[in-house]
Amino acid sequence: MIVDNETANLPRTASGKLIKVGKWIESLKASDVNQIWLELHRLVSSHPLVRASKRAGFLVEEGKYNAYTDLTQELFVALLSKDRFQHYLETGMTNVEVEAEISQIELTNMLTAELRKRYPESYRLARRISTLIQSSERFKRFDNLNNPDAHRRLADRLYGLSAWQDHKSRRDAAEMDERVKSVPFYGRDTRMVGCTGDAQIVISNVELEKLIVRVFKAIDSTVDVRSLRSFVMSRLPIMDIHLVPVGGSGENEDEDRAPFEIADIRETPEDDYFRREAEAEAATFVDGFLQDLSKTVRNKPKQYDRIVNVLWHCYLVSDGGTQLEIAEMLGVSDSLVSDYRKRIENLLQGLAFNGVNEARQFERALKRRVREMVVAEQVEVAV
Repeated sequence: MIVDNETANLPRTASGKLIKVGKWIESLKASDVNQIWLELHRLVSSHPLVRASKRAGFLVEEGKYNAYTDLTQELFVALLSKDRFQHYLETGMTNVEVEAEISQIELTNMLTAELRKRYPESYRLARRISTLIQSSERFKRFDNLNNPDAHRRLADRLYGLSAWQDHKSRRDAAEMDERVKSVPFYGRDTRMVGCTGDAQIVISNVELEKLIVRVFKAIDSTVDVRSLRSFVMSRLPIMDIHLVPVGGSGENEDEDRAPFEIADIRETPEDDYFRREAEAEAATFVDGFLQDLSKTVRNKPKQYDRIVNVLWHCYLVSDGGTQLEIAEMLGVSDSLVSDYRKRIENLLQGLAFNGVNEARQFERALKRRVREMVVAEQVEVAV
């Protein structure tokens, strides 16, 4: 069988199957923009990082034929603005070289930059986890034990603890997902790091390595790097803050775009009226509350004065003293003060207010009323 040189130089998969390569040079020389765009769309559609981005929610396009359209256009504009197409012709690159550079360099860089912008902490932690499991002696790779030269994408490689046997069994994803929940959730290290000092460390490398070990021990199974990163980051307080505009700037706006306004959560004049009315009504609950308080002591004047004093010193003033001090001041036992407090709290718990302001109005009115009663009693005793 005779194979020409061009076919022999085409890239192949591990099984020897030819990988399709576009006719980039011919299309560039002919300035065939449509064909170039179609080739870019093919690369975008088949790129593994693009598919992962779609699963992560980056690509919101719908429809079989519209998927990846915006990303393809963005890639086309980026290559055109950097004069990469002209560079490919001037340097005499082959179709294989052009396709490899666009797919492995240009498109990958564009996607990783978007990942870093949208999910800065997750991106950094994923990189740190990948670096640790490859460099630390506490972990080893399990998918290439019989063939160390086998090439496999990092995300699909299987890792585990170095202490495990080579034939360590692997659990299913659902079981590992449940088992990893036994690993405690880590607190956030808020020390600032980075060139500009505007990023928090989240977790140190030493603690991150310990966390990875704990995850491996919890799942008790070898796991691919992609799943491992997900398991580890699920035990960390990650905050991916991505600022987006909520309204148009007034310049170069899309006319077909629906206007967006932030909802005004301030109360309306009607709400303000009802609130004030409810607060005023809450103040009228004081008489009923004091009547119920009197009933708890069978309307006996002496006991009523005592329970009012307990209400004042224990609940309405901040420096009323301890329960023992109040009992000594009133000349009663500590157990009686405790019993009165339970009765007061039962009545307070039975009150129903629609908001905090109503409760505050009731508290103010009750405080004024009880103060008058306590002062009047003190004056009467003095006389």
